[in-house]
Amino acid sequence: MKSYAKMLNAVKYVGSIVLTLGIIIFLYGFFVSDYSAVTGIGIGTIMGAVFIFLMGVFFVATEEMLEKRYKGINVGQLKAKKGAPL
Repeated sequence: MKSYAKMLNAVKYVGSIVLTLGIIIFLYGFFVSDYSAVTGIGIGTIMGAVFIFLMGVFFVATEEMLEKRYKGINVGQLKAKKGAPL
């Protein structure tokens, strides 16, 4: 569980830094700059931050599920009743 928390914290910090940078670029492009390309770069940066965060959370959840797949109750093979189709 410790490695999952480390990876989740790393994704959280990187995503928040990129998101903050994207918001700053977007606001600069929208209010200050005359170039509309700067606004698009800001929007793209914000979308990239969201993508980084979602992919990181997905990877952490996938690793945890793969590690826990062998834990659980071992269920034996069920026997069919006499005359029931298999």
